[in-house]
Amino acid sequence: MASSCFSNVDEYGFERPQNFDYQTYEEFMSEYLKVLAKRAKRWADIIGEGKSLQRSVTVKRYVRKGIPGVHRGMVWLTVSGAEELKNASPDLYQRLLDGHHSRDVAEIIKTDLPRTFPDNIFYNNIENQQHQLYNVLLAFAHQNKRVGYCQGLNYIAGVLLLVTKSEETAFWLLKILIEKILPEYYTPTMDGLLTDIDVLSELVRIKMPDVHQHVTNLGLPWAVITTKWFICLFAEVLPIETTLRIWDCLFYEGSKIIFRVALTLIKRNRENLLSCQDFTALAECFKEITKDSIVIRCHDFMQSIFKVPGSLSANTIEKLRTKVAQQRAEEKQTKTVRAG
Repeated sequence: MASSCFSNVDEYGFERPQNFDYQTYEEFMSEYLKVLAKRAKRWADIIGEGKSLQRSVTVKRYVRKGIPGVHRGMVWLTVSGAEELKNASPDLYQRLLDGHHSRDVAEIIKTDLPRTFPDNIFYNNIENQQHQLYNVLLAFAHQNKRVGYCQGLNYIAGVLLLVTKSEETAFWLLKILIEKILPEYYTPTMDGLLTDIDVLSELVRIKMPDVHQHVTNLGLPWAVITTKWFICLFAEVLPIETTLRIWDCLFYEGSKIIFRVALTLIKRNRENLLSCQDFTALAECFKEITKDSIVIRCHDFMQSIFKVPGSLSANTIEKLRTKVAQQRAEEKQTKTVRAG
């Protein structure tokens, strides 16, 4: 392979896989760097000295086109509503760190720290980074005792720390994600997560009935395919810059972005999925679609998520959630009656 001007470690500290396509990446970056420079200038105009960032049609458009890395933490904090929460309780994070901590919760978090992004040079070599992650997860677990700590939160908090480089900012962004944008995803019953997996299944049935029928015929549960997509918000699934572009929109527009990403991946790979003849091949194909050639070209991919799936409003998703939740409640009641 020809030598590359890019390191085998990206700017966020993730080691690139051995089969990383440097040629495609270089071709993409040669154009994307121009886009980044243009976007940085546009963002500088709206968040210049003394300017207050407000949610607006213009800001939404800018967010969809990508937030420069240097501004990401601040913009996420502002557009998501996390800054408002922080201003209402400015000393909460420190009080949580200074307070009494459950030994059991602390031990579970400590056990998960070495498993968090082992391919990231900041987490596998720098003790300070793991300690900061520990603090964020510990504070959140004691602030939200209903959720506490569960696996998956370490990946989300880990990315937030890499981006913001601030424990406190990462804490508030984690809080707004778990409590407002993704309610019930990380509770012991994971009702919100299970509901949204079923909602995605319904959306595939509506928009790609042949794919839905094929997956049903081969007996592959949607939870097996997509749980990691939802629980990690595509961290550890898609390239980091693509994941961060998704999170830009997630913090502004909410959870419908997850459905747009999932539907785009499925629809772009429809023919490959339909050609699978058995359960194992289909499961493997769903793993491979996250390596679709477009996902490394984050700018092109983000443009596609607003075109490929077609119309998808928050209202549609809420209606489907209500429908699915009712179906789940009825199934649960039926099982209870039968058991009685």
